[in-house]
Amino acid sequence: MSEQETLGLAEEFAHYRRTVLAEVEVPGPAAVRRTARGRGRRRLATTTATVLALFGGATLGYAAMSGGPDREPGPVDPTPTISASSAPSGSASPAPSPSVTTGSPTATPPSGKISRAQLLDASVTLPAWRAGPGCPTSGIRLSGDDREGVNWLLAFDQGDVDGDGAVEAVGLVQCVLGSGGPMQVVAFDRDQQGRIVTLGRVVATSIDKPQWLFALDVVDDGTVRVQVGDIAPGGGWPGEWSQRQWRGYRFTGGSFAQVSGPTSFGPNQHDVNLVVTASNLVLADAPDGSRTGTITVRIRNGGHGPAAYVDLRIGLPAAVRPDGDGWAACRNDPEQTGQPLSCDLNQLGAGKEVRLTLGFRVAAGATAGTGKADVDARPMNASFDFVEEVYDPDNTVVITYR
Repeated sequence: MSEQETLGLAEEFAHYRRTVLAEVEVPGPAAVRRTARGRGRRRLATTTATVLALFGGATLGYAAMSGGPDREPGPVDPTPTISASSAPSGSASPAPSPSVTTGSPTATPPSGKISRAQLLDASVTLPAWRAGPGCPTSGIRLSGDDREGVNWLLAFDQGDVDGDGAVEAVGLVQCVLGSGGPMQVVAFDRDQQGRIVTLGRVVATSIDKPQWLFALDVVDDGTVRVQVGDIAPGGGWPGEWSQRQWRGYRFTGGSFAQVSGPTSFGPNQHDVNLVVTASNLVLADAPDGSRTGTITVRIRNGGHGPAAYVDLRIGLPAAVRPDGDGWAACRNDPEQTGQPLSCDLNQLGAGKEVRLTLGFRVAAGATAGTGKADVDARPMNASFDFVEEVYDPDNTVVITYR
């Protein structure tokens, strides 16, 4: 490069320093403050936007945007290196997304709580009665008394029997027929419209057993306890003679099933029906001058339960004494009994019978006369105490003697 060219280039650089660099402002303290104030405002705007996004409060957002004049920043520190994963100091973590519920909210089960008065006032449908004459079951109203041909509400209780958290009603209902009629325990609920509906049958009487229902009780865990009896009262059979048991039932699988208590009954000492027949006594002269004769006694148990023991009594005159081997079936010694003659027999099962041929003798010179005598058989329990029967006129038969 020539000297002339070098001088031209130096002149161009001098002109650049005089004109262009004179317009460049060196950042002094005022410029630093303006820069810091701008950064603070941008930081405040960012923080305010975050608060508004998190809380959505119009009042809070307004307060953040108009919180008064800006404060002067302090000395500017060197800008630190910020990691991409770092969050501003004091800022809240992003709120988790709210859970989305699909469909309508879970329906709260309707309260099935039903008072006794409400149940009596409602039109209900009962589970079918057992075969045979009975009361209507569809669209009927329960009765508060035992008029003939009605569905009588004998007992009532409440509790959560189906485990849905709502209270249901349970009633003991009888189809009144004469002095008896079939019985069943029924649970009632309310549908979504609040109408009383039948939830199901808990237990019912049967031709076999149980033949009677006495009481019910709903306990805290939803079990329906029912006091059942083996024999129905009526026709001379008092309720006290029925064997009673508490049995528990739970609602599972859409129906009630027994979950506690006995499942069968033992023999009922009153469930016996002795029927007696006997022939007349005809005495004939014997070679030794005495008079002898026999009677045939038949004792049948027509009941469903056994008689632990049977006491046979024959009301003949004192001059007529037991004679012969026919008395060997007696547990006692008839010769030691007074009047009437007594013979204690062993157990007689249901549907069983015993036949006895009993001999009698009137000693020579003694007089028995003629007349009538009762032949009577009575059941006894294991303690040899007499047991009452439902029907006892057939326990006695009248014979003649001569």
